[in-house]
Amino acid sequence: MIISTMKLNRRNFLRNTGLLAATPLLANQLWSCTPSSKTEEKSADSTATSSMVAEPSVKEFGIQLWTVKEDLIKDPKGVLKALASYGYKQIESFQGDKGVFWGMTAKEFKTLMDDIGSNLISTHCNPDYTMKKETESEFKKLVDDAASIGMKYLINPFLGSLTKADEWKRAAEGLNRQGEIANKAGIRVAYHNHNFEFKKFADGSMPETILLEGTDPKLVDFEADLYWVVAAGENPEEWLTKYKNRFRLVHVKDIYSDVKVAEITEKEKVKDPLFSFSTTLGTGKIDFPRLLNVAKQNGVDYFIVEQERFDGTTPLKAAETDAAYMKNLIFA
Repeated sequence: MIISTMKLNRRNFLRNTGLLAATPLLANQLWSCTPSSKTEEKSADSTATSSMVAEPSVKEFGIQLWTVKEDLIKDPKGVLKALASYGYKQIESFQGDKGVFWGMTAKEFKTLMDDIGSNLISTHCNPDYTMKKETESEFKKLVDDAASIGMKYLINPFLGSLTKADEWKRAAEGLNRQGEIANKAGIRVAYHNHNFEFKKFADGSMPETILLEGTDPKLVDFEADLYWVVAAGENPEEWLTKYKNRFRLVHVKDIYSDVKVAEITEKEKVKDPLFSFSTTLGTGKIDFPRLLNVAKQNGVDYFIVEQERFDGTTPLKAAETDAAYMKNLIFA
């Protein structure tokens, strides 16, 4: 898969290749000691007030490398080291012209991860693996490589070319087939949504439900891109609770307020339904302290940061700011 330009939006990348500081949440909560008598109150006046510091709710979090794709192309190792220094303990890759291991072998990538204290847990990979059985040998090779270094997930990131319910049913069959192959090697298969999966067909069904209900929970999991669920006008809490334990990963990606979205749409003459209005974590409208708590309670294991728009900042600086937000996030 070839990345032919340094500035790509996801839709063009997938079409061309066939693949398809914000203020952190206040973390410290202080409780003063409450005296139980007049004597204790006087004593308390002469001593320092004691306090407790709340622990961050997400102990380890990751980042989707798409966030820093332009820098990554130039210097994969340098970018991965920088991300680790920001606090990302988990990496989710994607499939570019140098493969999911970015010019390294699986073993070399694992060695780098070990050296910088991070872990490659998942990757987005070629959607053809789901829809075209003739790509099975290539998929099996990726499964073997992933299993050899302890990866957890191989994820289909995009099926935007499908427009009919029957096509999505075939996609569910394809995911099950992939799941059977991967399961033998101890790997899981998952599907990552955008917004079009929530558009209903005439019979009331929609792609997301077709996939969720047409795949075997023993073989196929899901990655909820929270930004796109919200952008589609859906309530992510309802999906996470209704399909408890089906969503094992989430993309933690914020979206601008409705007012800001309207402003950008007008100013930039936005027509593309996959245009990104993402922003630095904590500066948009998604209530992550509440939502990620719901996600955790309903089976989500991996919290993967992603950002696609960078107003007044750079991808790497945004990644650092997003990491600071995650390190201080307290569930509501």
